[in-house]
Amino acid sequence: MKKFLASVFIFTIGIFCLCSCSSPVTGSVKRENKLNSAFSAKMTISLDKMAAEGTIERIGDGKWHAEFESPNTLSGVALDFDGNNTTASYKGLTFSVPRSAVPVKAMLKNLIDAVDSNAREPELHGNESEGMLKITGSLDGGEYTLSIDSNDYISLFEMPNNLLKIAFSDVRINGSVPQPENTSAGETSATETLPAETSPAETLSAETSATAE
Repeated sequence: MKKFLASVFIFTIGIFCLCSCSSPVTGSVKRENKLNSAFSAKMTISLDKMAAEGTIERIGDGKWHAEFESPNTLSGVALDFDGNNTTASYKGLTFSVPRSAVPVKAMLKNLIDAVDSNAREPELHGNESEGMLKITGSLDGGEYTLSIDSNDYISLFEMPNNLLKIAFSDVRINGSVPQPENTSAGETSATETLPAETSPAETLSAETSATAE
């Protein structure tokens, strides 16, 4: 009797293992590339111990616009990316990228490089798991995973080595984008100067005073 029960137990465990192995398996798949479009979305950024929220818009290849709602040190600050150039603005006034925005700016540049490089492909390729297409790649800043949801919209960007996660919601497609322009070999990127640690409001006040004078 004991041997019979032991055999039944082993058989049951074997069936359980087979069922577990037959769970949805991830595999390499390809999908329609909706990254190759102009789109906007809400974003939530988690960078180490820092959290930020705002909106982001892809205008074209290398051309992006991001605006922050939180934290207070970034609230109202907008960053515009155009190739290798990045400018910051606050309530319509342009100024150098503030120190408080430098870490986020660097991580957004990684996002832009990852999305734009994949957007140039005719189709998206990756591993599918639970309806999400996981695209992995490597940048100068480290390894990344770009998650695309079941509607083929961007959902999540992660760089574990940088403790970075950017989640996207309310994604809206705004149309097609123009083809990237060829740049000359002699073109150089703009150099950014970092001011002393100031808040957007302090920067705005300083520029307003200078205009009055």
